[in-house]
Amino acid sequence: MRTFDAIVLGGGLTGLSVALHLQARGWLCLVLDRAGPGEEASRANAGILGCDAFLRPDLPLTTGEVLLRLVRPGGATRIDPRALASLIPFLKVAGAFDAPRAVSGAARALAPLQAAAIGEHLALARAASALRFFRRTGWVKLYRRPASFQASEQDRHFARIFGVSYAVLSDDDLREMEPDLAWPDLAAISWPDSQSVSSPGGVAKAYARLFRERGGAVETGNAATLVRIRSGWAVRGARGEARAPVVVAALGAATPDILRSLGVSLPVAGLRGYHRHFRAVHGVRLSRPVTDVDGGFTLTPMDRGVRLVGGHELTHADAPPRDTALERAERAARALFPLGARVEETPIPAVRAFLPDGLPVIGAVPDLPGLWLAVPHARDGFALAPALGRLLAETMAGERPFADPAPFAPTRFL
Repeated sequence: MRTFDAIVLGGGLTGLSVALHLQARGWLCLVLDRAGPGEEASRANAGILGCDAFLRPDLPLTTGEVLLRLVRPGGATRIDPRALASLIPFLKVAGAFDAPRAVSGAARALAPLQAAAIGEHLALARAASALRFFRRTGWVKLYRRPASFQASEQDRHFARIFGVSYAVLSDDDLREMEPDLAWPDLAAISWPDSQSVSSPGGVAKAYARLFRERGGAVETGNAATLVRIRSGWAVRGARGEARAPVVVAALGAATPDILRSLGVSLPVAGLRGYHRHFRAVHGVRLSRPVTDVDGGFTLTPMDRGVRLVGGHELTHADAPPRDTALERAERAARALFPLGARVEETPIPAVRAFLPDGLPVIGAVPDLPGLWLAVPHARDGFALAPALGRLLAETMAGERPFADPAPFAPTRFL
């Protein structure tokens, strides 16, 4: 029988970050994942360490908006018709967090996590010999519609409050930064303090290697085998049963499934996105991530070529992916920037957790002693994972946390 101080369910960037921070405090940890470290959502994203994540992504909160997302989503997040019935309760809960006071409170809660995120990433990357993946590129957002640019004022409002740099770009500024973009005379905003990585999967695997080198255990297994025992928790992995007094569920959009088996309901929707790489075109260069806000996609330079990320949809975590999800985004992206041949014919899907208030869930589950949650929110999971892991580890170890954990507590939903 193998015994650990903590078992972390989920080998994505969030689970690895939690495990590394617990390990740094002397805990013997096991990371259990069904597919291996960094093989799912952690590798399938735009690889952006953004500095503007103060607001929850836009959600349809009226009947008319929901219907529009079903039949004509445009660049916005689509609603998968197969998941509509199960999403209605989630959207009702989300509506309660749409008031200005709730929006402001969420932004203030996220600010210290966001301020620490890049530093925490770089500290782990340095220890893991993974600094080669990180780039001080900044991030540019483009707006096709004046109304969308006007709506971005809320992001800029909180950026000014929390001292995050941004710049509204002129046409000449944009041409100087990205001369190969075929962009009409519309608005653009630069976030110069944001960083990006050339391989999100490479970063995750480097963190997993560091965890192993420091004495941690990583193996494949099924989180659904988790059971309560007298001394805490037990789960079955590839090397047999493992036990620990403490378990951390860091399973992203699959977390509610585990909780449901334990009699706990958490209002989490699945946000599926897709990506595909394109070969470089001779003489054409993209220097940084560029997001077309109204087009609903991001182009970012990666080791495998230019990565197109888009086709986002609210859905079931286990709903079959759509091979056509990126077609609209690809047409718009080719009109914006010269893309070469596809590297993958089939788009690569990934499902992330989408929380109703736009905040991660970090903390203990009431009435289930020893069970902790680390559930990141939507696109912010990659950027905030090491800071989130530090906050949870400090809380679990009884230390004074660097940020107030109360706004992220599971009790706000349970």
